[in-house]
Amino acid sequence: MKKIIIYTDGGSRGNPGKAGVGVVFCNEKGQIIKKYNEYLGDKLTNNEAEYRAVIIALKKFKALFSKKLAKETEVEIRSDSELLVKQLTGKYKVENPNIQKFFLEIWNLRFDFKKVKFKLIKREKNKEADQLVNEALDKQEALRLF
Repeated sequence: MKKIIIYTDGGSRGNPGKAGVGVVFCNEKGQIIKKYNEYLGDKLTNNEAEYRAVIIALKKFKALFSKKLAKETEVEIRSDSELLVKQLTGKYKVENPNIQKFFLEIWNLRFDFKKVKFKLIKREKNKEADQLVNEALDKQEALRLF
């Protein structure tokens, strides 16, 4: 694997509220090789969930494909969160203390890879990751009913 594309999304119902993430791993040709979603808990904002999605994606890559392969791989994180992408590319300041700690975690995780790039995409191009977020939240809601 020389390059991998990872679509990430995070969402919060209530903002802050119940939050989840969706992550889609694709090869260079855009073919899906792995999907992942996770319920994060309550009292998280949408922006916090977006950051957590990137953190989870980078950690999952290392867990699934090995740290050695991570060092040899260029990763392109694609997100529809303008705030996230512009902060991670240095175009916006990171002023929120909660986001600052997530920013630093991502910054440090980047050293485990050959290269990590962030790309802003339109929401329509991130439907798969968005659907995974909603599945995680819906599943948690269904569990709560029992």
